[in-house]
Amino acid sequence: MKLLQLFLISLVIFSVATRASGASAIVVSIPDQKLALLENGSSVAEFPISTSKFGVGDRPGSYATPLGMLEVASKIGVNAPLGAVFKSRKTTGEVLAPNARGRDPIVTRILWLRGLERQNARAYDRGIYIHGTPVERLIGRPASYGCIRMRSRDVVSLFSAVNIGTRIAVLNSHLRQAISQVGFDSRIHGFAVAAN
Repeated sequence: MKLLQLFLISLVIFSVATRASGASAIVVSIPDQKLALLENGSSVAEFPISTSKFGVGDRPGSYATPLGMLEVASKIGVNAPLGAVFKSRKTTGEVLAPNARGRDPIVTRILWLRGLERQNARAYDRGIYIHGTPVERLIGRPASYGCIRMRSRDVVSLFSAVNIGTRIAVLNSHLRQAISQVGFDSRIHGFAVAAN
């Protein structure tokens, strides 16, 4: 009984602290090719993105963007310059300008995602990220190989606003509808999809 009371007290303290700190969450709209950063359930920033040109899903080798609830498992690239090239999640020393010709590497920042549901359980092992791209002219339409691409300046802003454990909902709905589909829960730094 005493253990349960301690747990409940800890949960209340955690919930209050999370609310006070402005817990962040992310909603991604596949049809709109947009990402919204939420603070306590309200959109505070929106960014154009690119998801997979191969559609949605989580099969190995599909190059598709996984749907559902995920979380930030790792943040890579703090203080790297805009356009810094990453290979195997390490900087190479090369820096590319936006829309540099002939190359399409991962640049600037990496938010490595972990799936939280059966439908996206392979996301982490597949190396699904939110990351910068030098191919900024393609942002706003499906162009990636499974990841969620952003402009370098946008991914820096997002990277700074979220923590490891931040929840992400990737939905096949328009952004306004996607935001309304999720119910924010500050106790878990995120949300759950509302039942239909």
